[in-house]
Amino acid sequence: MELAPYQIVTRPLVTEKGTHRATRSNQYAFEVNPLANKFDIKRAIEDLFDVKVLKVRTQNRKGKPRRHKFRVGYTKDWKKALVTLDSQHRIDFF
Repeated sequence: MELAPYQIVTRPLVTEKGTHRATRSNQYAFEVNPLANKFDIKRAIEDLFDVKVLKVRTQNRKGKPRRHKFRVGYTKDWKKALVTLDSQHRIDFF
């Protein structure tokens, strides 16, 4: 099964730490499909944003326990990708 680029990249993670990484190291964080590997993520980012990707690092994040009234549950597990771009390329989210 092959995923389309818009199915691989779920959303960009725009956080304070992420904006700091973007300005200093030219790294951007994305929530990605858990079935995608590093090569799929690299291809999807290059296709969607028209940039040159140097490196992709991934993390599998576990869901946190949450409580609503008397019920206890967990948030979903998700996959995070840190993408390092070439020095000539940038991604503007705003």
